[in-house]
Amino acid sequence: MIAHLQGRLVEKTPTEVVIDCNGVGYQVNISLHTFSLLPDSENIRLYTFLQVKEDAHTLFGFMEKAERELFKFLISVSGVGAGTARTMLSSLEPKQIINAIASGDVATIQSIKGIGAKTAQRVILDLKDKVLKVYDLGEVSVSGYNTNKDEALSALEVLGFNKKSAEKVVDKIVRENPDVTVETIIKQALKNL
Repeated sequence: MIAHLQGRLVEKTPTEVVIDCNGVGYQVNISLHTFSLLPDSENIRLYTFLQVKEDAHTLFGFMEKAERELFKFLISVSGVGAGTARTMLSSLEPKQIINAIASGDVATIQSIKGIGAKTAQRVILDLKDKVLKVYDLGEVSVSGYNTNKDEALSALEVLGFNKKSAEKVVDKIVRENPDVTVETIIKQALKNL
């Protein structure tokens, strides 16, 4: 795998750059976030990720290692390909994505073009624990707003339960135990629906 490229910036557009490394020009796909961080100087170093598929080898480049790691997390989620991950990193700052995942903010993830409710929920469900651990955030909470409740309600709706009846059951569970986890809410709600 190619871990990074260092060389002369030959071409640059908001979606890709060409870096000349000792006479070999590498075409590298980038996000708008990386584009905004590109230096004015000709010499450049990009951290890279090489995606190998049957029909193509695609190189993605990032100015920051943290953005590359977040990209790898995102493409590990079922239904999120490299193009979608790059769109996510182009639409929001990496810190905004990390905070949205950590706090279970489905609306922020869903605000990205091409991300639906189910994909946003899957991203949060699959990556929340990893993001909290890797970025050492601890539990992030938004005061006055119970994201666990909303996540549980969304999950129950996806499972086919009526929104109004699910809301009543979930509200009761959250009232009795405000610090309850999403998993516990769903399990208890399934018993009562």
